[in-house]
Amino acid sequence: MRRFRLRGKRRRNRVQRPDQVPLRSIVPNLITSMAVCGGITSIAIGATNYAKSLAGQTVTSKDWTLGLLALLAACICDALDGRVARLLKASSKLGAELDSLADFVNFGVAPALYMYFWVLGGDLSLPLRMKQILLAFSLFYAMCDAFRLARFNTMLEQPTLPYWKHFFLGVPAPGGCWMVLTPVLLALSVDGLEPIFRHPVFAMSMLAFIGALMASRLPTISLKNLHLTKTHMLPTMAGLLLLVSFLFTHFWLTLGIVGAGYIATVPFVGLMFLKGRAKYLRNNQTNTLSNG
Repeated sequence: MRRFRLRGKRRRNRVQRPDQVPLRSIVPNLITSMAVCGGITSIAIGATNYAKSLAGQTVTSKDWTLGLLALLAACICDALDGRVARLLKASSKLGAELDSLADFVNFGVAPALYMYFWVLGGDLSLPLRMKQILLAFSLFYAMCDAFRLARFNTMLEQPTLPYWKHFFLGVPAPGGCWMVLTPVLLALSVDGLEPIFRHPVFAMSMLAFIGALMASRLPTISLKNLHLTKTHMLPTMAGLLLLVSFLFTHFWLTLGIVGAGYIATVPFVGLMFLKGRAKYLRNNQTNTLSNG
Protein backbone atom coordinates (compact mmCIF):
# COMPACT_ATOMS: atom_id res chain seq x y z
CA MET A 1 0.00 0.00 0.00
CA ARG A 2 1.43 3.29 -0.99
CA ARG A 3 2.00 5.88 1.65
CA PHE A 4 1.20 9.45 1.02
CA ARG A 5 2.70 12.39 2.86
CA LEU A 6 1.02 15.70 2.90
CA ARG A 7 3.54 18.40 2.30
CA GLY A 8 2.99 22.09 2.50
CA LYS A 9 4.33 24.46 -0.04
CA ARG A 10 7.97 25.13 0.35
CA ARG A 11 8.76 28.68 1.23
CA ARG A 12 11.48 30.30 -0.69
CA ASN A 13 14.23 31.86 1.38
CA ARG A 14 14.04 35.56 0.98
CA VAL A 15 17.31 37.04 -0.11
CA GLN A 16 17.76 40.59 1.10
CA ARG A 17 18.84 42.89 -1.66
CA PRO A 18 21.78 45.22 -1.03
CA ASP A 19 19.59 48.29 -1.51
CA GLN A 20 17.03 47.13 1.07
CA VAL A 21 17.13 48.00 4.78
CA PRO A 22 14.92 46.26 7.39
CA LEU A 23 12.24 48.53 8.79
CA ARG A 24 13.23 47.58 12.35
CA SER A 25 16.63 49.25 11.88
CA ILE A 26 14.91 52.64 11.82
CA VAL A 27 13.39 52.26 15.30
CA PRO A 28 16.57 52.86 17.40
CA ASN A 29 17.53 55.88 15.30
CA LEU A 30 14.00 57.22 15.68
CA ILE A 31 14.28 56.96 19.48
CA THR A 32 17.64 58.76 19.37
CA SER A 33 16.08 61.51 17.24
CA MET A 34 13.30 61.85 19.83
CA ALA A 35 15.99 62.33 22.47
CA VAL A 36 17.49 65.19 20.43
CA CYS A 37 14.04 66.75 20.17
CA GLY A 38 13.80 66.64 23.97
CA GLY A 39 17.14 68.41 24.40
CA ILE A 40 16.33 71.13 21.86
CA THR A 41 12.87 71.61 23.40
CA SER A 42 14.53 72.16 26.78
CA ILE A 43 16.69 74.91 25.26
CA ALA A 44 13.65 76.51 23.66
CA ILE A 45 11.71 76.47 26.94
CA GLY A 46 14.60 78.06 28.81
CA ALA A 47 14.95 80.81 26.19
CA THR A 48 11.19 81.41 26.21
CA ASN A 49 11.10 81.74 29.99
CA TYR A 50 13.97 84.21 29.93
CA ALA A 51 12.22 86.24 27.22
CA LYS A 52 9.06 86.32 29.34
CA SER A 53 11.08 87.60 32.28
CA LEU A 54 12.53 90.39 30.14
CA ALA A 55 9.02 91.29 28.99
CA GLY A 56 7.85 91.63 32.58
CA GLN A 57 5.68 88.51 32.52
CA THR A 58 5.50 86.20 35.53
CA VAL A 59 7.51 82.98 35.16
CA THR A 60 6.70 80.35 37.75
CA SER A 61 8.61 77.27 38.82
CA LYS A 62 6.23 75.15 36.74
CA ASP A 63 7.43 76.96 33.61
CA TRP A 64 11.02 75.98 34.38
CA THR A 65 9.91 72.45 35.27
CA LEU A 66 8.77 71.92 31.68
CA GLY A 67 12.37 72.23 30.52
CA LEU A 68 13.44 69.63 33.07
CA LEU A 69 10.70 67.30 31.83
CA ALA A 70 12.01 67.65 28.27
CA LEU A 71 15.52 66.75 29.46
CA LEU A 72 14.13 63.82 31.44
CA ALA A 73 12.42 62.54 28.29
CA ALA A 74 15.75 62.86 26.45
CA CYS A 75 17.48 60.82 29.17
CA ILE A 76 14.83 58.07 28.95
CA CYS A 77 15.16 57.89 25.17
CA ASP A 78 18.95 57.78 25.48
CA ALA A 79 18.66 54.82 27.86
CA LEU A 80 16.26 53.00 25.52
CA ASP A 81 17.82 53.41 22.07
CA GLY A 82 20.81 51.13 22.65
CA ARG A 83 18.75 48.43 24.32
CA VAL A 84 16.15 48.53 21.56
CA ALA A 85 18.91 48.29 18.94
CA ARG A 86 20.34 45.17 20.60
CA LEU A 87 16.86 43.67 21.05
CA LEU A 88 15.96 44.16 17.39
CA LYS A 89 19.49 43.31 16.22
CA ALA A 90 19.58 46.66 14.46
CA SER A 91 22.88 48.09 15.74
CA SER A 92 24.79 50.10 13.15
CA LYS A 93 27.67 52.54 12.86
CA LEU A 94 25.20 55.24 11.85
CA GLY A 95 23.25 54.68 15.06
CA ALA A 96 26.42 54.86 17.15
CA GLU A 97 27.47 58.16 15.59
CA LEU A 98 23.95 59.57 15.90
CA ASP A 99 23.83 58.56 19.57
CA SER A 100 27.11 60.34 20.28
CA LEU A 101 25.91 63.54 18.60
CA ALA A 102 22.61 63.31 20.47
CA ASP A 103 24.46 62.99 23.79
CA PHE A 104 26.37 66.18 23.03
CA VAL A 105 23.15 68.09 22.38
CA ASN A 106 21.14 66.59 25.25
CA PHE A 107 23.77 66.40 27.99
CA GLY A 108 26.23 69.08 26.90
CA VAL A 109 24.50 71.97 25.14
CA ALA A 110 20.99 71.68 26.64
CA PRO A 111 21.88 71.70 30.38
CA ALA A 112 24.50 74.40 29.88
CA LEU A 113 22.04 76.74 28.16
CA TYR A 114 19.26 75.79 30.55
CA MET A 115 21.44 76.80 33.49
CA TYR A 116 22.41 80.01 31.63
CA PHE A 117 18.80 81.07 31.00
CA TRP A 118 17.70 80.01 34.48
CA VAL A 119 20.30 82.21 36.18
CA LEU A 120 19.62 85.17 33.91
CA GLY A 121 15.89 84.86 34.51
CA GLY A 122 16.45 85.12 38.25
CA ASP A 123 18.32 88.42 38.14
CA LEU A 124 17.53 90.74 35.22
CA SER A 125 19.86 93.41 36.56
CA LEU A 126 23.05 91.44 35.89
CA PRO A 127 25.66 93.54 34.05
CA LEU A 128 26.66 92.55 30.55
CA ARG A 129 30.15 91.50 31.66
CA MET A 130 28.70 89.02 34.18
CA LYS A 131 26.40 87.57 31.51
CA GLN A 132 29.36 87.06 29.20
CA ILE A 133 31.36 85.34 31.93
CA LEU A 134 28.41 83.05 32.71
CA LEU A 135 28.12 82.20 29.01
CA ALA A 136 31.83 81.38 28.94
CA PHE A 137 31.41 78.87 31.77
CA SER A 138 28.40 77.36 29.97
CA LEU A 139 30.54 76.94 26.86
CA PHE A 140 33.26 75.36 28.98
CA TYR A 141 30.83 72.78 30.32
CA ALA A 142 29.55 71.94 26.82
CA MET A 143 33.09 71.56 25.44
CA CYS A 144 34.07 69.29 28.34
CA ASP A 145 31.10 67.09 27.46
CA ALA A 146 32.22 66.99 23.81
CA PHE A 147 35.75 66.04 24.88
CA ARG A 148 34.42 63.30 27.15
CA LEU A 149 32.26 61.80 24.39
CA ALA A 150 35.12 61.94 21.85
CA ARG A 151 37.46 60.18 24.28
CA PHE A 152 34.81 57.56 25.01
CA ASN A 153 34.46 56.78 21.29
CA THR A 154 38.21 56.35 20.86
CA MET A 155 38.39 53.93 23.83
CA LEU A 156 35.67 51.54 22.65
CA GLU A 157 38.12 49.18 20.95
CA GLN A 158 40.67 49.26 23.78
CA PRO A 159 40.65 46.42 26.34
CA THR A 160 39.30 47.27 29.78
CA LEU A 161 41.60 46.59 32.71
CA PRO A 162 40.04 44.43 35.45
CA TYR A 163 40.17 47.14 38.13
CA TRP A 164 38.17 49.49 35.85
CA LYS A 165 35.26 47.02 35.69
CA HIS A 166 33.02 48.89 38.12
CA PHE A 167 34.11 52.42 37.23
CA PHE A 168 33.72 55.02 34.49
CA LEU A 169 36.61 57.17 33.30
CA GLY A 170 35.29 60.55 34.34
CA VAL A 171 31.65 61.40 34.88
CA PRO A 172 29.45 60.06 32.04
CA ALA A 173 27.50 62.59 30.01
CA PRO A 174 24.03 61.78 31.46
CA GLY A 175 25.50 61.84 34.97
CA GLY A 176 27.10 65.22 34.30
CA CYS A 177 23.75 66.61 33.15
CA TRP A 178 22.13 65.30 36.33
CA MET A 179 24.87 66.75 38.53
CA VAL A 180 24.93 70.21 37.00
CA LEU A 181 21.14 70.55 37.21
CA THR A 182 20.97 69.35 40.83
CA PRO A 183 20.90 72.96 42.16
CA VAL A 184 17.95 73.68 39.87
CA LEU A 185 16.08 70.62 41.14
CA LEU A 186 16.65 71.59 44.76
CA ALA A 187 15.88 75.28 44.26
CA LEU A 188 12.56 74.52 42.57
CA SER A 189 11.60 72.15 45.41
CA VAL A 190 12.80 73.83 48.61
CA ASP A 191 11.92 77.39 49.58
CA GLY A 192 14.88 79.57 50.49
CA LEU A 193 17.49 77.78 48.36
CA GLU A 194 16.80 79.66 45.14
CA PRO A 195 18.74 82.87 46.03
CA ILE A 196 21.83 80.75 46.77
CA PHE A 197 21.72 78.25 43.91
CA ARG A 198 20.58 80.84 41.35
CA HIS A 199 23.48 83.15 42.10
CA PRO A 200 25.78 83.54 39.06
CA VAL A 201 28.94 82.70 41.04
CA PHE A 202 27.46 79.46 42.32
CA ALA A 203 26.18 78.52 38.85
CA MET A 204 29.59 79.20 37.29
CA SER A 205 31.25 77.10 39.99
CA MET A 206 28.93 74.17 39.25
CA LEU A 207 29.46 74.43 35.49
CA ALA A 208 33.25 74.52 35.92
CA PHE A 209 33.37 71.74 38.54
CA ILE A 210 31.07 69.27 36.77
CA GLY A 211 32.62 70.03 33.38
CA ALA A 212 36.07 69.31 34.78
CA LEU A 213 34.80 66.03 36.27
CA MET A 214 33.50 64.91 32.87
CA ALA A 215 36.76 65.71 31.09
CA SER A 216 38.95 64.31 33.87
CA ARG A 217 40.31 60.79 34.26
CA LEU A 218 38.88 60.37 37.73
CA PRO A 219 37.02 57.10 38.35
CA THR A 220 33.29 57.34 38.98
CA ILE A 221 30.85 54.63 39.96
CA SER A 222 29.36 52.32 37.33
CA LEU A 223 26.46 50.01 38.22
CA LYS A 224 26.48 47.98 34.99
CA ASN A 225 28.55 45.08 36.34
CA LEU A 226 27.55 45.37 39.98
CA HIS A 227 26.31 42.16 41.63
CA LEU A 228 24.65 41.77 45.01
CA THR A 229 24.92 38.93 47.48
CA LYS A 230 21.79 37.34 48.89
CA THR A 231 22.38 39.01 52.26
CA HIS A 232 22.34 42.47 50.64
CA MET A 233 19.38 41.78 48.36
CA LEU A 234 16.64 42.53 50.92
CA PRO A 235 18.09 45.84 52.25
CA THR A 236 18.78 47.00 48.69
CA MET A 237 15.26 46.16 47.59
CA ALA A 238 13.80 47.97 50.61
CA GLY A 239 15.91 51.05 49.85
CA LEU A 240 14.85 51.07 46.19
CA LEU A 241 11.19 50.74 47.14
CA LEU A 242 11.57 53.67 49.53
CA LEU A 243 13.22 55.68 46.77
CA VAL A 244 10.37 54.90 44.36
CA SER A 245 7.86 55.95 47.01
CA PHE A 246 9.54 59.34 47.42
CA LEU A 247 9.67 59.74 43.64
CA PHE A 248 5.90 59.47 43.55
CA THR A 249 5.39 62.02 46.34
CA HIS A 250 8.35 64.44 45.91
CA PHE A 251 9.71 63.76 42.43
CA TRP A 252 12.03 66.73 41.78
CA LEU A 253 13.21 66.97 45.38
CA THR A 254 14.13 63.27 45.39
CA LEU A 255 16.04 63.61 42.12
CA GLY A 256 17.87 66.62 43.55
CA ILE A 257 18.85 64.82 46.76
CA VAL A 258 20.03 61.75 44.86
CA GLY A 259 21.97 64.03 42.50
CA ALA A 260 23.68 65.70 45.46
CA GLY A 261 24.51 62.25 46.81
CA TYR A 262 25.92 61.29 43.41
CA ILE A 263 28.27 64.29 43.55
CA ALA A 264 29.30 63.38 47.10
CA THR A 265 30.31 59.86 46.03
CA VAL A 266 33.15 61.09 43.80
CA PRO A 267 35.93 61.18 46.47
CA PHE A 268 34.81 57.91 48.09
CA VAL A 269 34.69 56.14 44.73
CA GLY A 270 38.20 57.41 44.06
CA LEU A 271 39.44 55.79 47.27
CA MET A 272 37.70 52.52 46.36
CA PHE A 273 39.36 52.60 42.95
CA LEU A 274 42.83 53.16 44.42
CA LYS A 275 42.37 50.23 46.81
CA GLY A 276 41.13 47.96 44.02
CA ARG A 277 43.98 48.94 41.70
CA ALA A 278 46.59 48.44 44.41
CA LYS A 279 45.15 44.99 45.20
CA TYR A 280 45.16 44.00 41.53
CA LEU A 281 48.73 45.18 40.98
CA ARG A 282 49.86 43.43 44.16
CA ASN A 283 48.27 40.14 43.14
CA ASN A 284 49.62 40.48 39.62
CA GLN A 285 53.12 41.08 40.92
CA THR A 286 52.82 38.08 43.25
CA ASN A 287 51.70 35.84 40.38
CA THR A 288 54.55 37.07 38.21
CA LEU A 289 57.13 36.29 40.91
CA SER A 290 55.67 32.84 41.57
CA ASN A 291 55.63 31.97 37.86
CA GLY A 292 59.15 33.28 37.44
